[in-house]
Amino acid sequence: MRVLTTAQKQQFEEEGYLLVEDLLDPARDIQPILDEYAEVLDGIAQKLHAEGAIGSTYGSLPLIERLVAVCAESGRNFPQHFDFSLPQSGIKVDTPIHVGPAVFNTLAHPRMLDLAEDLIGPEIYSNPVQHIRFKLPARAVAQGSHNGLVSKIPWHQDNGVIMPEADESSILTVWLPLTPATIANGCLQVVPGSHRDGLTPHCPGPLGIAIPDSLVATQEAVAVEMHPGSALLMTQRTVHSSLDNVTDDDVRISMDLRYQPIGQPTGRPAFAPAGFIARSAAHPETVLHDPAAWAENWYRTRAALAEDAPAFNRWKAGENGCA
Repeated sequence: MRVLTTAQKQQFEEEGYLLVEDLLDPARDIQPILDEYAEVLDGIAQKLHAEGAIGSTYGSLPLIERLVAVCAESGRNFPQHFDFSLPQSGIKVDTPIHVGPAVFNTLAHPRMLDLAEDLIGPEIYSNPVQHIRFKLPARAVAQGSHNGLVSKIPWHQDNGVIMPEADESSILTVWLPLTPATIANGCLQVVPGSHRDGLTPHCPGPLGIAIPDSLVATQEAVAVEMHPGSALLMTQRTVHSSLDNVTDDDVRISMDLRYQPIGQPTGRPAFAPAGFIARSAAHPETVLHDPAAWAENWYRTRAALAEDAPAFNRWKAGENGCA
């Protein structure tokens, strides 16, 4: 079913991003994901309490308040426990990963795939470079380390954090807020039209791989506030970043989902076994429908990478103008 109008597709092509309102139903489609993550948090809280790291499990609190309380008291964050992808280094056989059915059902949601089909066609592959982000207030962020799954994301292009094999792939990013995304709690900001300038040099730094501020037209940036159920579409070369969460008690929860035509390189070949065919008009029998099979593919990928993890990053300090 068609989701985008001709005018919306033209805007996406011209500006490199598009806000689509009311794509999913917050109660029917978003709440099951939050419920699943509430169970993950409960497991974390129970374990910390048993270890004596926190004085209470905070079981009576709702998800956001409980997460802030657990992180603030323990002085620890748990980004990998919630994420449905693996980190770029240090992968072990027991590296935490959450690949639950509510997450899979979101990746394969018919409305998500209808939206992707409007832009990349009916042969749709779910790229395995995807994430969940719990952007915490500063008081709940663990001191002495930075993780982009819980903290500010610097200026970058999604093309810049994958390998050169996917430079010519057509990778669509669908950024999906599960809670309200506001300027105060760290919504995304994009630079309209930046996708037309090709791949900009990125540099390794304390906040991860990033485009130097001097190469970004920051004065043109647009902050995109969103409500749950809406979606922000970006090309793989759209320059974007997140704002800081300057609230005291709010958490911006969002998913980065990526789709591309079947057969194109994903940019992270080591994760290839965990990608899947989400829709195919030509070969519908190849579509993956089983959440358990998807989860098992991730577990097998984790086990393989614990033995031999390849390079994930194309950028090095001292190259391309990086200090």
